[in-house]
Amino acid sequence: MIARIWRATATREGAAAYHRHFTTSVLPELRGLDGHRGAYLLNHDRDGHVDIEVITLWASMDAVRGFASPDVDTAVVEPAAQAVLAGYDTTVTHHTVVSATTRS
Repeated sequence: MIARIWRATATREGAAAYHRHFTTSVLPELRGLDGHRGAYLLNHDRDGHVDIEVITLWASMDAVRGFASPDVDTAVVEPAAQAVLAGYDTTVTHHTVVSATTRS
């Protein structure tokens, strides 16, 4: 499994708006893609701003290419997301998941 990681920053209001965008636009799109295995949206409040980290999980790099081709290292940041963020990385990192556990 591959973890694709992207980071951004926002005001608290912007982070709330990004959360709405993520749940109403991004997640439905991801759920429809072959090889998508899950996603996490993480927020860390810091000095009046929020650090945002998005981790998407994929079955393989081929599945990532189906989402982010042609350049898998370039972040996919829709204009609606750009509008509510104070800043964001234009690139992503990919990590091989070597061990995982979940608990309901």
